[in-house]
Amino acid sequence: MKVLVTGGLGFIGSNFVRYVLREYRDIEVINLDAVKYGSNPDNLKDIEGDERYTFIRGDIADYELVKDLVKGVDAIVNFAAETHVDRSISNPESFLRSNVVGVHSLLEAIRKHNSNAVFVHISTDEVYGDIMEGSFKEDDRLKPSSPYSASKAAGDLFVLSYVRTYGIDARITRCTNNYGPYQFPEKLIPKTIIRTLMGLKVPVYGTGQNVRDWLYVEDHCRAIDLVVQEGEKGEIYNISSGEERTNLEVVKTILNMLGRDESMIEFVEDRPGHDVRYSLDSSKIRGELGWRPRVSFDEGIEETVRWYRENTWWWEKLVDERVLHPTPWKLKW
Repeated sequence: MKVLVTGGLGFIGSNFVRYVLREYRDIEVINLDAVKYGSNPDNLKDIEGDERYTFIRGDIADYELVKDLVKGVDAIVNFAAETHVDRSISNPESFLRSNVVGVHSLLEAIRKHNSNAVFVHISTDEVYGDIMEGSFKEDDRLKPSSPYSASKAAGDLFVLSYVRTYGIDARITRCTNNYGPYQFPEKLIPKTIIRTLMGLKVPVYGTGQNVRDWLYVEDHCRAIDLVVQEGEKGEIYNISSGEERTNLEVVKTILNMLGRDESMIEFVEDRPGHDVRYSLDSSKIRGELGWRPRVSFDEGIEETVRWYRENTWWWEKLVDERVLHPTPWKLKW
C-alpha cells in the first residue's frame, strides 16, 4: 500500500507516520509537509533511514506539486492545517490558505488525477462549536467559534461536496483534544509540563473551567487507520475518548505529577470566543468499525509527562517567549 500523508511533520501526523510504519511492513509513505511553525523535522528523526519513507517539502496549496504526488497512491491522509486557535485570532488569513485553499487543491488533484484513491480528511470537534450538555453526533449542525474552526468547517464542506458532485471516495474524521509525545509547546499540556520543568508559572485562561475530551494520540492514529481501511465513502467519524477534564484539572494533575503545588497556577485573561465545552459522541466508529481507546487519561498523561522530562533535546530549541507567552492570542503572528 502506498500512502500520501500531508502534514506528516506535525504532532498528530508524525505520530501517524510512525504508527503505520511500525504496524505494516508492506507500506510506502510519502510525507508532504511545508515545515511551518507546527512542523518539526525532529518529530521523525528516528525513521529518516527507513527505505519505506520519503519526505517532500511543499505546500498542499501548491496544485502543480500535489497533482503529481497523488498519482499512483492508494490513500491520501490530510493532516496539513493551521491548527492553533490563538494564532487564528491574531492572523486569520493564513488559515484560509492551508485549511480551505489547500484542501481544495488536494480535492482537485484527486478528482483529476487519482479518483480511485481513498481520501481521509482530518478535522476537529471545534467545527461543531461548544455544547453545555450531551455530545455532538456526526450529523449535527456546524457552528464554529474561531477563525481556525471556521476554516476547518469550510474544508469539511468542500470535501463532502466533492463526494456528492464528483464521486470521490473521501471520509472525514473529527477528533477531540489530542495529547502525547511531540506536541508543539504552545498547546496546554506540553506548555504546562515545560513551564513547570522550567520553574515558571503556568497560565490558565479565565477560571480554567473549560471542558475538553482528552484523546491520547496513538489511540487517534489507530482510529484513522481503521477509517482508511474500513471506513465508508462520504461518511464522517467522530473520535473521542470519553475522558472529559477541565483545563484546570489537567494543569493540577500535571503539577502534582511533577511535585509542584497550585501556587504555580496563574489565571490570565481569557481568549475571545473561548468555547466552554467540547464533547463528541463516538458511538458510530465504535459500533461500525470496532474502535475503542486503549489508553486512559491517567496512563496517557503519565507517559506524556515522562516523555517531555526525558526529551528536553526535542523541546528546548522550540521554546521562546512567543511560544510560552501566557496570552498568545494577543501577539502579532
